[in-house]
Amino acid sequence: MNTQTLHIGHYIAGRRQASESGRTSPVFNPATGTVSAQVALADRRELDAAVAAAQAAFPAWSATSPLRRARVMFKFKELMEQHAGQLAALITAEHGKVLTDARGEVTRGIEVVEFACGIPQMLKGEYTEQVGGGIDAWTMRQALGVCVGITPFNFPAMVPLWMFPMAIACGNTFVLKPSERDPSASLLMARLLTEAGLPDGVFNVLQGDKDAVEGLLDHPDVQAVSFVGSTPIAQAIYSRGCAAGKRVQALGGAKNHMVVMPDADLAQTVDALMGAAYGSAGERCMAISVVVAVGDVGDRLVEALCPRIRALKVTHGMDLAAEMGPVVTQAHKDKIVGYIERGVAAGASLAVDGRDLVVPGHEQGFFLGGSLFDHVTPQMDIYREEIFGPVLCIVRVPDFAAALALVNGHEYGNGTAIYTRDGGTAREYTQRVQVGMVGVNVPIPVPMAFHSFGGWKRSLFGDHHAHGPESVRFYTKQKAVTQRWPAATAAGAEFAMPTMK
Repeated sequence: MNTQTLHIGHYIAGRRQASESGRTSPVFNPATGTVSAQVALADRRELDAAVAAAQAAFPAWSATSPLRRARVMFKFKELMEQHAGQLAALITAEHGKVLTDARGEVTRGIEVVEFACGIPQMLKGEYTEQVGGGIDAWTMRQALGVCVGITPFNFPAMVPLWMFPMAIACGNTFVLKPSERDPSASLLMARLLTEAGLPDGVFNVLQGDKDAVEGLLDHPDVQAVSFVGSTPIAQAIYSRGCAAGKRVQALGGAKNHMVVMPDADLAQTVDALMGAAYGSAGERCMAISVVVAVGDVGDRLVEALCPRIRALKVTHGMDLAAEMGPVVTQAHKDKIVGYIERGVAAGASLAVDGRDLVVPGHEQGFFLGGSLFDHVTPQMDIYREEIFGPVLCIVRVPDFAAALALVNGHEYGNGTAIYTRDGGTAREYTQRVQVGMVGVNVPIPVPMAFHSFGGWKRSLFGDHHAHGPESVRFYTKQKAVTQRWPAATAAGAEFAMPTMK
């Protein structure tokens, strides 16, 4: 390894720490294909140190008033806004998404911090006077302990921000295991939390790979685990975490459909599809990857989409004119290309082929152009499986009923959209579709921070969605108290089941 290569380590107990494990993984600049850093892969000793720091910080932090915790969140929000440009640049450098998209990611993450600033209101319990003679009852929500977040490469700031601000505001301590592909954003956020006044050990960053994930899932002092990633891994994490007695929230994969009705505004629909399918090179769990063309709209869509896709401005993410950057690694590029080849072999019509794109000056970068398949059938791998790249598939159906059945028949139920001018059709779709997040003439219906994010079916394992009110329930446990004082207590033992009189 080049001794001049940047080394990315951990953040434990309020300070950055170089790793001594001896294991590292390369971090690439996707636009150039070159290694920009080496990230540490934690060993068991480092993992134990991160959890121990969080465990040691928990008693004092959980006893801190919600108002004081909210004030730390207010300061953190201010610092995040001041450093938003720096954070976006780190994301672009390691993930490859265009800078404008990275800025949008940071903004959506900050919105969750803003929601967390209202934690005193959200932690209020319920009180009932005189549930029985001289007896009062109330509920309270209390912190769990050490919580863990395991986050994906595609949103190195936003997805962690879906987790730790609410977990910390609720009184928990936190260990973040970010993706080893783009780890630097996590360290900047950790530093800003310390600068905001967060006590040492409340938030920790543990860099690592599969070994770190398994170690955190099995650790006896970890109480809750949040995960976002592919469905097979989400299911495995949910099963292993639950078997270890932990509360687990595991958000999995997606195959998001956009139903386009014949009455849809074609220009608006095409604009929406371009951003929803090819933004962030399709590396979004909420990306639209399937168009369900109803009736005679399919030919018009293909005719309008093809020139727009061929004209996509694909280049390095720091170019402010860029519409799409590279994918995250060469291995991921190869995987996407493999899906395109399988689609061709299965008989789908490849209307636009983005495999041979070369960006001048960045010939070694991990670039792909946009691809468009037409006449895709539900039996094809490119329809059934999540590609997670700039590949859009068109499935043609005769009517609304067939479109609804197609969407509901897929194993994933993360997000969906319908484009139509008809309010009755839109209402029926939103009521009957078996998907967790629905957009009506909105292509990427990611809920705002004060609502909750999550899919249905094999897109979510666990009982709670992410951020919003659901996160308060996930990161706390409810306690019910029933109270009576001696003056209101009747003499003598009661052997019957107590009832309120």
